[in-house]
Parts: sequence; structure tokens; C-alpha cells
Amino acid sequence: MALKRDENPTSPGSRRRLLEKQRLQKMARSPHSFVRGSTDLFYELLSEQNDHIPSGPAIWICGDCHTGNLGPLANADGEVEIEIRDLDQTVTSNPAYDLIRLALSLAMTARGSDLPGIVTEKMIEQMVGGYREALSGRPQLKDRPSSIRVAMKKAVAGSWKKLAKRSIEDTKPDIPRGHSFWDLSRREEGALKKLILSDEVVQLATLLRSRESNSDVTLLDAAYWRRGCSSLGLFRSAVLLGVDAGDEHSYCLLDIKQAVKPAAPSCKGAKINGNNAARVVEGASKLSPFLGERMIACSLLGRDVFVRELLPQDLKLDIENLKPREAVHVGRYLAAVVGRAHARQMDTSTRKNWRTELGRARSKSLDAPSWLWASVLSLIAKHETAYLEHCRHYAWVFKNALGL
Repeated sequence: MALKRDENPTSPGSRRRLLEKQRLQKMARSPHSFVRGSTDLFYELLSEQNDHIPSGPAIWICGDCHTGNLGPLANADGEVEIEIRDLDQTVTSNPAYDLIRLALSLAMTARGSDLPGIVTEKMIEQMVGGYREALSGRPQLKDRPSSIRVAMKKAVAGSWKKLAKRSIEDTKPDIPRGHSFWDLSRREEGALKKLILSDEVVQLATLLRSRESNSDVTLLDAAYWRRGCSSLGLFRSAVLLGVDAGDEHSYCLLDIKQAVKPAAPSCKGAKINGNNAARVVEGASKLSPFLGERMIACSLLGRDVFVRELLPQDLKLDIENLKPREAVHVGRYLAAVVGRAHARQMDTSTRKNWRTELGRARSKSLDAPSWLWASVLSLIAKHETAYLEHCRHYAWVFKNALGL
């Protein structure tokens, strides 16, 4: 099937203005949405506190470890785990940065749920407890909070039909043009056709255990994907493939995303791959093996891009409107997930030393490191201020949308 083209296709040159407007609107939805979309600001503010933050072991970190970047992921054999699901910012750096980013995200979620401040304190205490437990090799990842159980149940019950409705809003073998999907330029179409039918990508499309390695792979449709927040404006494409193996036929949905230089700082002396897509794939293989095994780094029209197959089991966690007990439980569980991703990169001695470091600098009234609590307090205040300034400065973008 030929690639679809609207009567009035959107050219690459006209995308930037529309995407920037959408990004500003997304960031203005709530303080937590602003935090999730402002990674650059997070690290800019965090650099002012570096003297108080302990230097953890140099390992691969997520770099943007907020709650929306964790969730159920499947491997090629169909097994499902909660892992880090977005590695755009991954670098070799200080694991304390992931802890602070997650604590800030959870604190903003608690504020959005109108929970009292004591819940934020307990959530951060339990977060540190769950993380340290993972470093000891005994993370309680089977004791899932109810919101995580719901997500896992949905993930395990995933199907191609559900993935298609969720991602491309249709179960037909094409990608409907509209709000989320735009036409590609002819130059982009040509480059994608070459890339998609390369040996590397065909191999990725037949990776799943249910597909034969000698299956015929056909490009059915491709479109520019208007998705994400902080990455809006970078190239991103959804590609639908048909995979034929004799009497068996299945579909494969690929996400092709541009990779750029991360905002997260790397450790001094760290050897970071100059190819940003290769950096993302390497970080994914270290932190989220289920995701890393089904990603490859490529080049498209001079851009570093990574390609991954989207599976029905891949979901974003929905942990808004939490109750107090659930919020505390979620904090502990998600920190254990991150701790497990960090711990698998450390030897026994390194894990023990880092765990000991996290047990220091506690007061009688707070069962968590004072540097973590102080960092979160400072970042909440500064992000709240920046959020209101963002809304005021870009008021013109929101007036019509809000009916003001």
C-alpha cells in the first residue's frame, strides 16, 4: 500500500509553530505537567545544589525519572515487568539525580491530589526505603499498589486491537490523519522507506517469538507523529508494517524518534557515545532490558534516530488522584523499580557503599536523607514559581483553549 497523503499535507517547515504551541499548552495543564516537560530547568536548578548532593557511583541513569516515564513493558517473549519506559535523557551519571527527579514528581502528584504535606514526607521516606531495599537485592516488587496492579492487569490483557485503538485510533491497516498524525514530506517518505526495509529494521520487526525470522515484511503506512511534550518539534514517526509468514499474518507498529543531546549531565570522564540514538539504546539495555532488546539506533536524513516496536503491553502509569496510603505505597514501589535498574549495574561492594551513603544524614524527625528532602523542597518552590510565570507569559496560547 502506498503511503497516505492528505489533500493539504503539512510540510516540515510549518510544523514547528504548531508543535511549540501544543508543547506550551501541555506544560500549562498543571504544575506536575510543567515539571514533566521542563527537564532543562530541573537540571539548571539542581546544579545550584550539587555541593549538597552525594556523588553516587557512575552508572547509567534514566535522567528524566518522573512517574510518567515508568510503566509496564513487555519483552520479545511476552513477559511483562514495570520498568523505565523512556530513556531519551539517559547518561552515565549520579543515581541521586534519578532519586531527586522521582521524588519531585511524586511530590507534585501528591499536591495535584490535594494530599496533606505529611503524605509527601512519608512518601519520600518510603521511597528511600524501597530504593535501599532494591540495592540489598530484596526489592518487594510483587507487593504492588492497587494502581500498579490495575496497570499490570491491563498490560497482560493487551492485544493488537487495543494497541491500535490506543496508539493510532483505528484497527485498520493504515494510520488515520488528523490531530495526532500528519503527512510526511516526500523526502521523509523516501528516506523512511529505505530505512524500514533495511536488514536491521526487518530483523527488529521479526524479533517477537511468534514471528518467523524469514517472514515477509511490508510497509503499509507511515506518518509524522505528534506525540510527547518536551520532545515536541523533534522528528517522530509512526510506521505500520505487515509481517507475513505463510498462513500467519500480523502487524507491527514502530515508533521512530529523533535523539538529541541530553539535558542530564554526565559524570566527568564518562565515555558517552557521540551518536545520541546509540546512547539511548545503550542506556535502555542497562536500565530496562525488556525495552532495550527491541530497540536499534539508526540514521535518518542526517538525524540520529532510534527505532522500537510498540507492544500492546507497553503502558504509561496513571497515578493521578491518589489516596494517602496508596501514594505512600506507590512511592516505595516505583523507587524499588528504579533501584533495581540501578543495582543491576553495580557489584556487591558498590551497592553496599551506595546503600550506606543513603542511610546517612538523617534527622530524628525524617527517615530520609536531609539532602533529598531539602532538594525536593527547593525544587517544588522554584518549579511552582516557574509554572505560574510560564502560564502568565504564554497566556495568549491558552485563552481560547480555556474559553477565557
